[in-house]
Amino acid sequence: MALTYARSGVDIEKENKAIAALARQLTYKRSGMGAPLTDVGHYAGLIDFGEYALALTTDGVGSKVLIANEMGRWNTVGIDCIAMNVNDLLAMGIEPLAFVDYIAINRPDEEIMRQIGEGLAKGAEISRMTIVGGETATLPDIVNGFDLAGTCLGMVKKDRIITGERIEVGDAIIGLPSSGVHSNGYSLARRIVDDSGYLYSNPFPYNTDTTIGDELLVPTKIYMEVLDAVDRFDIHGLAHITGSGLMKLHRITEYGFDITDPLEPQPIFRFLQEEGDVEDVEMYKTFNMGMGFVVVLPGDKARDASKILGGKIVGEIVDEGIRVKGLEIK
Repeated sequence: MALTYARSGVDIEKENKAIAALARQLTYKRSGMGAPLTDVGHYAGLIDFGEYALALTTDGVGSKVLIANEMGRWNTVGIDCIAMNVNDLLAMGIEPLAFVDYIAINRPDEEIMRQIGEGLAKGAEISRMTIVGGETATLPDIVNGFDLAGTCLGMVKKDRIITGERIEVGDAIIGLPSSGVHSNGYSLARRIVDDSGYLYSNPFPYNTDTTIGDELLVPTKIYMEVLDAVDRFDIHGLAHITGSGLMKLHRITEYGFDITDPLEPQPIFRFLQEEGDVEDVEMYKTFNMGMGFVVVLPGDKARDASKILGGKIVGEIVDEGIRVKGLEIK
């Protein structure tokens, strides 16, 4: 039977319903300075700060840390933690300013913490922001191994916020390459590797100079070049492709996405699909499939913008639906 994200333990539909149940309880809203400017559910939460909006995101690395444990190498997961938060700010055109991390661990381990710090420092440098603090909790009765998460603060002028509301039919879609699997879908990825009988230390079949574990630990790309494009072009919408894959595009507009010339997925995606017998639609609903970020803007400027962004035009905005080379993603 073909593997799915749900069969590996993560049911996105059930997760969305649970999140909605939580969000319905969050009814109190501050007024005046600090009042919310967005509802729960966009990439970042925004609050009023006079001429500016302050933005907050929070995210973690997820079960990718289990592969780091298997490989005995933890110096990249800090980059992932930064990236998953910063990219969500960038998906609204927001500059990151500061970060705090949270590490829950079953027992103190100096080497693990040193390597996590190495990755956090590198991610902060790429993002041009400061890590101003954090929290470490030793929780042997709750945590087996460790969990890494964080919260990012950003700032943007109110008239520069990009929500996707200006997206129009006919706008061009620019896809920016991912660096690999990034930091989502790892419950399915790990299930595939485990069921196939491979070890993470085994050579990667499509490049024997590296291992399966090394391919899965490639850190999430941080798309700071998006801020340069926001300054130079009339960007209508931005999307960070993470959990639920291309379904994330529904977050920024009710219009559809017709992707006729997708980016080529990296070999790691072919390996996972073939070993897990995963259907095409499930791959696009779980992984980024080689496209980690999307930029939407008028077609007449798309070619110039794609050069600055290091991506390519992959399709255009249509009335409804999400399609990849005619394949309906739903």
